[in-house]
Amino acid sequence: MPDNKEQSLSTAKSRGIFLLPNLLTTAGLFSGFFAIVASMNNMFESAAVAIFVAMVFDGLDGRVARMTNTESAFGAEYDSMADIVSFGMAPALVMYNWALSDLGKLGWLAAFIFVAGGALRLARFNTNLGTSDKRYFQGLAIPSAAAIVSGFVWVGSKYEIDPNSVSYIAAVLTIAAGLLMVSNFRYHSFKDVDWRGRVSFIAILAIVLAFVVVATEPSLVLFSIFFLYAISGPITTFRTVKNIKLEHVVGDADDEIDLDATKKQQNDQEKTEKSSDKPSVD
Repeated sequence: MPDNKEQSLSTAKSRGIFLLPNLLTTAGLFSGFFAIVASMNNMFESAAVAIFVAMVFDGLDGRVARMTNTESAFGAEYDSMADIVSFGMAPALVMYNWALSDLGKLGWLAAFIFVAGGALRLARFNTNLGTSDKRYFQGLAIPSAAAIVSGFVWVGSKYEIDPNSVSYIAAVLTIAAGLLMVSNFRYHSFKDVDWRGRVSFIAILAIVLAFVVVATEPSLVLFSIFFLYAISGPITTFRTVKNIKLEHVVGDADDEIDLDATKKQQNDQEKTEKSSDKPSVD
């Protein structure tokens, strides 16, 4: 009888939900929902800022869960569902309400491509979570894609750019961000950085200066940072792979390209060819 009581208590405990990480996830979800509502009321700058705030909460919930040993399957699923709202639906609708609505069918199709790309990106990430290289992301991460789209809106609203004059640029940017999420381009995840390690005084000074630069023009600086990060994936691929094939750009989730191994193989092949070209001494 006591065994059954202890088992029932253990089952009830396992069914509980950890408060702190899921509270942060909810805060990120609220920020994404607020961005959608704000864009419907023509508050585009506030909408864009809300998406960046959601990125902060998204970065905190997973780290807090690992630090406090409160990781759970429920938290992982809840985080993915919150991400598709905050970084899929919200940026697409904010961009659509700001610049794409006057393009008609092209406008809402561009927004849909971004949403679909984000959903596929999250599904592929979740299914490859245990097998992928932790140092790299396969395809552009959905928060980074959201930062590009919302950052463009933030810059346009901040500097009072006429949305009609950049509507086609906005459509191309939105479609490109959506396609980059489902590509095979590799992006550095920065998960191999030792955040607990010691650094030099110069490194701390550089971090302080970086905060100062961001604070001067946050919209322009943040958009530029994430835009450069987005193009770093294709640049790395085309610089590393000698003969670009379709699977280096897009393919099935199980066909993740190991660019490091490809580069090493090419270097070994070049060394072999150089050694074979040397004249033999009889």
